[in-house]
Amino acid sequence: MTMKPSSNIWIQRQQCPCGDWKCYVKYEGDDQASVISQRIKNETTSTPSSLEAVFIPYVGQIFKTDDDAFEYYSNFARKNGFSIRKARSTESQNLGIYRRDFVCYRSGFNQPRKKANVEHPRDRKSVRCGCDAKLYLMKEIVNGVTQWYISQFSNVHNHELLEDDQVRLLPAYRKIQEADQERILLLSKAGFPVNRIVKVLELEKGVQPGQLPFIEKDVRNFVRTCKKTIQENDALLTEKRENDTMELLEACKAMEERDADFVYDYTTDENNKVENISWSYADSVRAYTVFGDVVTFDTTYRSITYGLLLGVWFGIDNHGKPVFLGSVLLQDESSNSFSWALQTFLRFMRGRCPQTILTDFDSNLRDAIARELPNTKHVICSWHVLSKLSSWFSLPLGSQYEEFRAEFDVLCHLEGMEEFEQQWNHFVARFGLASDKHIALLFSYRSSWPLSHIRGHFLARSMTDEFYQSMDAFLKRILSGPTCLQLFFKQVGVAADLRNQSREWLQYMHIKTCLPIEENARSVLTPYAFNALQHEIVLSMQYATTEMANGSYLVRHYKKMDSEYFVIWISQDEQIHCSCKEFEHSGILCRHCLRVLTMKNYFEIPEKYVLFRWRLESSLVPMEDGNGQCNSDECAQAFHSLAATLLTESLFTKERFNHVHQELARLLDHVRDMPLSNDFTSNTAVNNISET
Repeated sequence: MTMKPSSNIWIQRQQCPCGDWKCYVKYEGDDQASVISQRIKNETTSTPSSLEAVFIPYVGQIFKTDDDAFEYYSNFARKNGFSIRKARSTESQNLGIYRRDFVCYRSGFNQPRKKANVEHPRDRKSVRCGCDAKLYLMKEIVNGVTQWYISQFSNVHNHELLEDDQVRLLPAYRKIQEADQERILLLSKAGFPVNRIVKVLELEKGVQPGQLPFIEKDVRNFVRTCKKTIQENDALLTEKRENDTMELLEACKAMEERDADFVYDYTTDENNKVENISWSYADSVRAYTVFGDVVTFDTTYRSITYGLLLGVWFGIDNHGKPVFLGSVLLQDESSNSFSWALQTFLRFMRGRCPQTILTDFDSNLRDAIARELPNTKHVICSWHVLSKLSSWFSLPLGSQYEEFRAEFDVLCHLEGMEEFEQQWNHFVARFGLASDKHIALLFSYRSSWPLSHIRGHFLARSMTDEFYQSMDAFLKRILSGPTCLQLFFKQVGVAADLRNQSREWLQYMHIKTCLPIEENARSVLTPYAFNALQHEIVLSMQYATTEMANGSYLVRHYKKMDSEYFVIWISQDEQIHCSCKEFEHSGILCRHCLRVLTMKNYFEIPEKYVLFRWRLESSLVPMEDGNGQCNSDECAQAFHSLAATLLTESLFTKERFNHVHQELARLLDHVRDMPLSNDFTSNTAVNNISET
């Protein structure tokens, strides 16, 4: 068995944050893992479909190759409770090998061997009993085409045939697939004993103990056979890792020579080899000055080849898109390594700490953040919490899991801390999870993930599904395919370059109310921020206000579909605060505050409540000419007039309506396919007029 050091491959971290080696996290939506699991289950719990189609071989049956015949006979044997082996073959000078004999695994008798000169020689009983079951093949050439046919066949056995759950344990069918071999070698290298390796594989594949397509003995033999090869491969892999990291370091040095604003840093081990390395770009440092208030530190991926952990820093820009801030490669996941990464990042960003940092579950990372960023709020990303629920609770809860998931979602969105604590205890008791270690883990992190505990902290809308999907797309783009570290560095540079980002067209922002405050917001906010604020403006019209003492207002929905909220208005310096804390959370005024401002006859939002990070002028990539919005208004008026007439005419008959609907759908598809580079489009900057 020969092995070569493979290319650098990135995988998602699957070690559970609870720290238990037996606990394995399978990410929801991980199609590859589900396919592997299903394949194993098919191999172990049911008869494969390919076996169902195998009929009894017969004399004269023809095959294209002798390998096809062996596979066919092997499938037949497995289905019928035995296995086969290759016996003799006969060769001639003209035809080469022209005869193949396949026999039952218990065919023939073992010849007595000379016993070794030891005091207690092992006397192993042979499984061979002279069984006469066989299949003989002969080769012939017909019209210049070579084929094989069965010349003799016997299915008479002189021994008991095995049941399905026994036949799979025969050596012929105990195969360790290549993917399993890699996993076994990785676990063995990490110091796992063979019995634990088997348990880990069972957990990862979701099969019952003893239901793998191989047994512990096979794993032990495989590890023993590969031991020398593993040592040789480790030496090659170590050399390749050292070369790759040195090339990465040289690439950083070359980048610094070309761009004085490029920053990087690294550490070395006792042998002066590169250990950890981090870098960032001038665009990233510039972006951090505006969008460094909320930072996501993603540590989802690691290099399975080199054992390096990848950390990527993201901010969220004024269009709701992720902006690359920096990256780091760490040799391990210790608290000291994370501390170095945090210190280096802050140095790159000129010492300015973020208000909020979002991460995955990790106790070492949590300790490092508490030490290096004591004044920064640490938040666990909601998608990291939700992605682990299935692995943790679907098996113990069974049919109750869907109900558990729905109630957990309700708990996540409770707004009061006391209410969360109370409901949590009822929730845990109801599903009988009081002693569950993962429930204990979630509760110990409760200051970081439920809405009730993070509502008053600024997150800049970075916990939306759209932001997560964009960030995940960025990561998959730079991690696509196996690459060396130097090529990976280039891919990161290309993806992080703002000049390669798609320019944000100034979307037409349709006015939905007659409130001057909406018109004012449209003129200063990006389409992304304006859409969020506009949603609140529209909903604010459904709320009633009752003036209380000391300049406070009670705001509630006219149908009482929402809780009551208290809004405090301080007229001296135009301060407004709501108990829902939406502005503190996202930087967008809530519907309750907007209702009070409207009642106070405000035609514009107070300047302090239009954050610079959401304004048009804070865009990293230049926007199109702002005069386009005025031209867009003229286009919109003309369009609405025509659309209103068309709607009126089409409602007279069903035939008219169906015809107009069909033609408009066709027209819309045609318009979407038209290029955006003509002068009219660039002047008006209309990107999505269909939303009007």
